[in-house]
This record gives sequence, structure tokens and C-alpha cells, in this order.
Amino acid sequence: MVRAAGSEQTLGVFPPKPNAIEELFGTSKVVIGVIHLPPLPGSPEYQGTPLDEISVFAIEEARAYLEGGCHGLIVENHWDIPFLKPGEHGYETAAAMAVVTDRVRHATLESAGGRLGVSVLSNAAECSIASAWSGGAGFVRVNQWANAYVANEGIIEGQSAHATRYRSRIGAGPVKVFADVHVKHGSHAIVADRTLAEQTEDAEFFDADVLIATGSRTGDAAALDEVEGIAAHTTLPVVIGSGITAGNIGGLLPACDGVIVASSVKDNGRWWGRVDTGKVRELTAAAAKAGVVLP
Repeated sequence: MVRAAGSEQTLGVFPPKPNAIEELFGTSKVVIGVIHLPPLPGSPEYQGTPLDEISVFAIEEARAYLEGGCHGLIVENHWDIPFLKPGEHGYETAAAMAVVTDRVRHATLESAGGRLGVSVLSNAAECSIASAWSGGAGFVRVNQWANAYVANEGIIEGQSAHATRYRSRIGAGPVKVFADVHVKHGSHAIVADRTLAEQTEDAEFFDADVLIATGSRTGDAAALDEVEGIAAHTTLPVVIGSGITAGNIGGLLPACDGVIVASSVKDNGRWWGRVDTGKVRELTAAAAKAGVVLP
């Protein structure tokens, strides 16, 4: 994405840093697929499924995304609902996420973990960083990086201060942070009590590497003016994190540096379905028409 010279974001709220999308993926625009893991140990729906079996599921989903033309993957504990607040996750969550992430990396990305990310819900930045670093992944997604909001889980505070110190303490400095600006299911996205520009600048000021634009809940598409508004107030890459379909990706990609996709490429169109390689190919073909260079 080429940003206009003289836009407000040139004021700069954090010293310039290398483009994390290009560093991680070796290209300027990306399509990233999310692996929604089955219930993990410690979660309400977990029924004792061995991690070997969960890993096989994750590897199958990863291959479906990559064979369909995705540039990278995010491993996410979406079946661990209802989600805990940050700091409440047990050792078993970090251990399981690290094991599965490592196995996905070795099975599908030839051990090159830059294109692999981790997201531990809800907003568990430190747990995500621990899992990513142990599993060889290159980035994490954190829903609330700065400020605080009211969500399904209650009051959720931004994780940047603790997470960046934790990342430094364990030597995980190379792990990049993809941070949501207006969080899905969160109060700022719903009541618009703070401006988009303020939220964007806060996330960059607190040392995020990539910013994420979303709709108000899982599966909702981000509005074009939301994406453009975020891009206008940051020097960081911007990706869209919800609601991407083969039908709308062409109109949204020119305004951003990539997309994160899941529900629309599942066989049933829901997050709990299985990844359909044909649907992924349909989406990446539309992305290619919009100028994305596929791997």
C-alpha cells in the first residue's frame, strides 16, 4: 500500500521501523489463514483429545490454506470458549499452543516460522508470545494492545506494557505484534467513544508492528473508511482481520497491506467448520486480480 505524502501519519508517534509484513513474508501484501484449533487442555469443551490428534487437525487445516495460496498462518485457540482474561491462562494453554505451533511449522513451512503466528484468546499477549517463541513462530496477534475496553469477558486492559517487557525478558525480541485498533466485540468499536485516529496512534505509540482493522464481531467485514482511516494515521502496515470474502477482497486490498481470513473459507461458512481449499483458491484468485503476488 502506498500512503499519500503529507498525510497526518507522517507526524510520527514512534520512531520508524522496518515493514514487518515484508520482513516476515518477503512480500508487500499478504493473505493469512487462521487455524481454529479444537478445544485444548484446560478448556470447558476439552474431552481428553491427545495433542497428537489436535496437531494432525491443525496440520491438515494449515495445508488447506497453503495449498489454496495463502502466504501464512495463525494458530488460534478459538474453541477454548468462553475465553479467559489475560493472565488467567494456565500453563497447559501455553504448552499446548507451543507444541501445536511447532508441529505445524515443521510440517508445512519447512521450519521457517516467520510466516506463522499465534493468537491466544482473549487478548493473552504474554501467553501468545511464550507460545510463539517456543513454537518457532514469527508474530502474535493481540486484540487490545493499548487502552482498555469492555468486552464479553469483562473489562480488558491493554497488554503492551507487560507484554513488551515479558518479550524482552525471555529473549523473544524477534516476535512481531499484530495489534487490533478497534477490537471485535469491544466497546470502542461499538460506541465509538474515542476517535479512530486516537486509537490508531495509541497502538503505534505503544510499539505495535502491524495494525489490524476489523468489524465489530467475528465474521463482520471492516468498512473501507475504517481501513483507510487507520492507514492515514500510521506508518505501520495495516491488515484487515475479519469479514474478508472472495466478493469483497478486491475492493479492500488497495487500502491495506493484507488480510486475515477464516470463516468465509470454511466448508460451512462458520468458524467451527473445516477449511475448504477450493474456497481458499477462489479468495486468493480474487486477491491476485487485485495485485497480490501469490506464493
